[in-house]
Amino acid sequence: MEITRQRFPWSRSAAIIAGAIALTFAAAPQCRAQDAILDYFANWFVRSDAAKAEQPHWITPLVTVTPRLEQEFRYDQYFQAMQHGASTINFDGGKGLELIPWDTVEVILGVPAYSAFEAQGKAGIKGRGSDSFGDWTALVKYRLLSANEENGNYILSLFMGFQAPTGNDGNSQGHAMYTPTIAFGKGWGDFDFQSTVGVAFPAGGLDRLGMPLTYNTAFQYRIAKVLWPELEVNYTWYPDGEHTGKNQVFLTPGVIFGRFPLIGRLGATIGAGMQVAGSKYAHYHNEWILTARIPF
Repeated sequence: MEITRQRFPWSRSAAIIAGAIALTFAAAPQCRAQDAILDYFANWFVRSDAAKAEQPHWITPLVTVTPRLEQEFRYDQYFQAMQHGASTINFDGGKGLELIPWDTVEVILGVPAYSAFEAQGKAGIKGRGSDSFGDWTALVKYRLLSANEENGNYILSLFMGFQAPTGNDGNSQGHAMYTPTIAFGKGWGDFDFQSTVGVAFPAGGLDRLGMPLTYNTAFQYRIAKVLWPELEVNYTWYPDGEHTGKNQVFLTPGVIFGRFPLIGRLGATIGAGMQVAGSKYAHYHNEWILTARIPF
């Protein structure tokens, strides 16, 4: 009994020590995971700045989605002249938050655009739908190749666009859409072009929506570092669906000013342009485009 009473404290202490060691090893993976998460966000701007430094420093066009990785909040405003004298005001244009979560990846989280229709001329004509929000959109970019102005001035990226049918009738496609796209660009001194080629695949309603092919190209020239006049060609071809065999072309002259420093990392970019129908078939006659961005 004497021996037992003498050994009991040692057994209890050993059990406590063993339990502490076990808890330490059990918590270690969780601590490492928490440290990795904290480190990821702590180095967000270091990572995104390095990603932007490895690519051309062109400006993002008005319509054409740039193949560059960009980090900003963007708001667009469209004023469309429709058929029969009607007009449409489109708030936000589906733009939103653009982030660079990894070295070669950008994620764009759009905000559903709000369309307001105004009728002119004949009574009862109300454009293509009622005032309401449209579909929700998102896009993921993956940069394959890039070189900044000192090392070749070019870029090649892949996109995957997503569209969810969240809008009201008349302002929604009615089905989810997936749009794989290849994007590329090349610069020579102060001149550059940026292009995208993509095909939309609907998750349903193929006989109505079809699989339109879209090709956009923006030609830009930089003046005095912050002035970017541009001309875009926006082309869509409908091989099937309700618009089978038709194509539409828009020419979009415009100008973008930026990037101007604001506070800390925040900057400002603004621009305007007019999209004019260059083909007999078009969803609208012309469209004024205003854009405002806050890069960071």
